[in-house]
Amino acid sequence: MLDIRKLLAEEFNLQQWQIDNTLNLHNEGATLHFIARYRKERTGNLDEVILRQIFDRFEYLIELEERKKTVLNTISEQGKLTDELKNQIENCLSKTELEDLYLPFKPKKRTRATIAKEKGLEPLAQIIKQHNTPDADDLDLLKVAEQFVNLEKGVASAKEAISGAADIIAEEISEIAEYRSWIRNFIMDNGYFTSQIKNEFEPGSTKYETYRDYKVKVKDIQPHAMLALRRGEAEGVLLLDVEFDEEIILNYLKSKIILNKKENINKFYETTIKDSFTRLIKNSIIGEVRLAKKVYADEESIKVFEKNLRQILLAAPAGQKRTIGIDPGFRTGCKLAVLDETGKFLEYKAIFPFNSEYEKNEAKKILISFINNYRIELIAIGNGTASRETETFVRETIANLSEKPILIIVNESGASVYSASKVAQEEFPELDLTVRGAISIGRRLQDPLAELVKIDPKSIGVGQYQHDVDQKLLKKKLEETVSSCVNYVGVDLNTASKELLTYVSGITPRVAEKIIEWRNQNGKFTSRKELLSVPFLGEKTFEQAAGFLRIRNAANILDNTAVHPESYYVVEMLSRDLNLSLEEIVNNPKILKSIDLKKYCTDNIGLPTLLDIIAELEKPGRDPRDEFRWAQFCEGINEISDLKIGMILEGVVTNITNFGSFVDIGVHQDGLVHISEISHNYVNDPTKVLKVGQIVKVKVLEVNEKLRRISLSIKQADENKEKRHKKNKSSFTIEDLRTKFSN
Repeated sequence: MLDIRKLLAEEFNLQQWQIDNTLNLHNEGATLHFIARYRKERTGNLDEVILRQIFDRFEYLIELEERKKTVLNTISEQGKLTDELKNQIENCLSKTELEDLYLPFKPKKRTRATIAKEKGLEPLAQIIKQHNTPDADDLDLLKVAEQFVNLEKGVASAKEAISGAADIIAEEISEIAEYRSWIRNFIMDNGYFTSQIKNEFEPGSTKYETYRDYKVKVKDIQPHAMLALRRGEAEGVLLLDVEFDEEIILNYLKSKIILNKKENINKFYETTIKDSFTRLIKNSIIGEVRLAKKVYADEESIKVFEKNLRQILLAAPAGQKRTIGIDPGFRTGCKLAVLDETGKFLEYKAIFPFNSEYEKNEAKKILISFINNYRIELIAIGNGTASRETETFVRETIANLSEKPILIIVNESGASVYSASKVAQEEFPELDLTVRGAISIGRRLQDPLAELVKIDPKSIGVGQYQHDVDQKLLKKKLEETVSSCVNYVGVDLNTASKELLTYVSGITPRVAEKIIEWRNQNGKFTSRKELLSVPFLGEKTFEQAAGFLRIRNAANILDNTAVHPESYYVVEMLSRDLNLSLEEIVNNPKILKSIDLKKYCTDNIGLPTLLDIIAELEKPGRDPRDEFRWAQFCEGINEISDLKIGMILEGVVTNITNFGSFVDIGVHQDGLVHISEISHNYVNDPTKVLKVGQIVKVKVLEVNEKLRRISLSIKQADENKEKRHKKNKSSFTIEDLRTKFSN
């Protein structure tokens, strides 16, 4: 069997000790985040991305080895395991290759070949195969087949016997791993996906118009196109096919199989090979190719989802400011929820500013009283129905206030899902769904990460064909992304919800509950050491979790940093050597530049960890997320009908796909910036240029009210930049021509 650790070292181009230490730490119960952050010396400074790839590949290879055992046992029990086959199986590196090797020995349902064997025609097939050698004589098939005519067994003629033998050989050909691999690779490299819209759908009547008469190489198909084609096929709109030159494949099979070129054998094999390919191989391999491209499309789309989710989770927090969250609405009114600096719910009221002038005035009074009584600094309005109208109402209301709260439109995707969730019910059992939604909107402005972890990531609305991809893989990868973001930022131990704590390295849902219970019974944590008093939180959990938990205003400044308690003694040594208190060092971080870190290196703590410690001391308690900014939607542009081609508007990126990005410009319908309209420079991956939550200027290119589609351009929004680009492009072209002709 494979030496998996050695193989991983080769595949990742790493030293063997790096792989061994990484897997040993993992086996000892260390989490990925803990290993990446606090065991850099043992792994050779491997980051989270590489560690996850190593663990995923290790898991794949373990599963492969287990499957090999099953395959080898099955073939051995059949008495068909040769040394050569055993060697091939033991050394294969992919599940597809293994299944190709196993195919001839896999238990089968009754096929034409098995029926032929039941009729006693396997010896005839053997005779034919024995004559398929370069030096063999030709074979009178009819004469030989006469011997196998047997009415009792259902073989009525020599022709039927030959046909049965052909079925046996055709099945054998279809199960040869080498041939299947070659055909699969040929179709991958040279085949085409083609699609047609069914005749009953008139032009312009479906969302799949792009694929009405579509053809693209299998190897070149984009992930979003693959998923769209499959969805269109599943919905009964598209006819999807895979086209390729079958003659090339047939000629390949003939060149590999037909060794006796004499007339009878040659003709028999040509017919049998064609039957084997068209009846047994073709559809099977096409299915595998389609599945392989689906898997590829899933993986790439999930990567896009991961990137988008990471960006929205790591969006800049507005911070600990008193906030009003508003869930806007026309008929049902606007729901107002007041939150304190920590997100604690204080008061709720519904207002109806759009029903009558009287109710509008009453709504203004309520809003102003909330602002004054609670010293409100932020107002968060959900971006759903009536959001722009609510924004206009709020602006009118606060226009004459001496100290105006900052008004921000917040993406409310998933707020309704949270409102009806078990999490929300446990958090606010006495409150109505709509109130919970307003609270969620306000909190996600204060701290997006802390609030969004309570929502199924799929409900946040930043995916690409998220319902079409492998749901199990999607769930796994999105949970990994949430966990990565939580541990990257760190968690306030005294304000974190159970859901947020559950994502912290080493903390299980049960331990998270116990932390909340301890906090409710004993008050705020004053030091990380107090965690060891929490039931079910032992030394190992403390080791894994402590560095990712923060305690604001703790007696020990280090408790509000990413410095792990196991390294506090190093900081104490620094403090003694500098003859300064920790507070003095933090207030004068420049002094840290003069320290010779090498003198503090030990077997367990090296330069990578020491550099991390210094970085934390320079900015203790810092939040690694960006500074908070917000978009200003254009006043008077509230509906899609208000848009005019050529308008320049400010918006916020809400989603990124392989084919472009979607931008909220405040009209209840996101506009699409096609990948070709993102930049004057070539863009092959929008995520390298844009990020979810980014504020951008866009130009309106096209508006289709009927289909509710808006086409936007980022590159054309800056007219001066566009003119400069055209000028530079033009002068370059002329100069290019001059150089060419002068030469």
